[in-house]
Amino acid sequence: MTSFDSSPTLTAWRALLAVAVVFVMLATTGWSAVRDHHAKGERELALASWARDRIAGRPLPEAVAPAFRMAHFFATLTSGQQMSLADKYPTVVGNLNGVPVTLRYHANRLALKQAVAVEKRRTYDETLSAGGRGEAAQRAARFRSMLAKDRQILAFDPSGHGRAAEVFGNLDRASRVSVVVPGVDTNLLTLERSHRVNSAPVGMAKSLYGAERAAAPGTRTAVIAWADYTAPAGLGMDAALGGLATEGALRLNALVGALPGTSTVSLFCHSYGSVVCGVAADKAPDRVADIAVAGSPGMRADSAARLDTDARVWAMRDRDDWIRDVPHLEFGGIGHGADPVDPAFGARLVSAAGASGHSGYFEPGTESLGNFAAIGVGAYGSVRCATADGACHSGISGDREG
Repeated sequence: MTSFDSSPTLTAWRALLAVAVVFVMLATTGWSAVRDHHAKGERELALASWARDRIAGRPLPEAVAPAFRMAHFFATLTSGQQMSLADKYPTVVGNLNGVPVTLRYHANRLALKQAVAVEKRRTYDETLSAGGRGEAAQRAARFRSMLAKDRQILAFDPSGHGRAAEVFGNLDRASRVSVVVPGVDTNLLTLERSHRVNSAPVGMAKSLYGAERAAAPGTRTAVIAWADYTAPAGLGMDAALGGLATEGALRLNALVGALPGTSTVSLFCHSYGSVVCGVAADKAPDRVADIAVAGSPGMRADSAARLDTDARVWAMRDRDDWIRDVPHLEFGGIGHGADPVDPAFGARLVSAAGASGHSGYFEPGTESLGNFAAIGVGAYGSVRCATADGACHSGISGDREG
């Protein structure tokens, strides 16, 4: 007789449980599908003007052109012509893959200054509610902080809840680049925090950059806080589905493919960010050597092998992360599939000792951050496995690669 544990009946019950969990989430948190609260008019106008414009008698490339085509076009321009386009179209140039990164930094500083002015006006707009004016003040403060002299903003779009990416280190010279992919509730207002600093994208990336520098002082590293996708707002239906992850995966792979030079890339994916990385894996550029997930609800694959990637797949979860109680199932598009820290999944399981809760993986002094840093610089021999048998090192020759 077939046991209940392996029967189709149990599978059905588990699927029903997953659906029930989703509806409980919706009942307690509300339907939190992503909605745009800020007009996209100014950026859309800039894109429309860009599409009609010319420089030195030549039409400008489509804003959606592949990065290699954009890079070739900008390489044919003089530095003065490049700067002219950035000054005229900061919200466009600052977000174009293939454009020199220093030019993107310049364009995004201009875009941020414009955005501060817009939000400042909104704080005095009597047609807005008190809450709307308060949010405008918060956004203005965030944008001012992003204008600090030493900050390198690789992407900035204030439309809707907003998207951004920030670089730590010299992206042009780096031989190893780490990309931090955060999860739910990632937007311009949550890009960084003054409380629980290392639970926000900028804090995560800055902490990882410091740890990588300490782990390998002679290695040229850079870390990107990548909040340049539309993440689910809260634990609602968007967080249980894969639609936003699919859109995010396209943007993530476009970013990685457009990075300057021949750097080796590692992806560090937290929470729903691991869903994005899982969807991106099979089409990720060859330069992606490692995909490391923490606090994952699943990667929308039954196993690491099903991710169909040559990158090494690493996974960790601390003991008190609430994500362990989320059913790791997929039924009718709801849920994200198998648990990456289940040995049957086939990921390289690494220690998260010292981390606390769902957002503590990037705290200094934790083994989770130390392991991320070792992976990021290619010091695989320094990675501490989750099990005493050292299984996470299997098949990796030598202490360092890449």
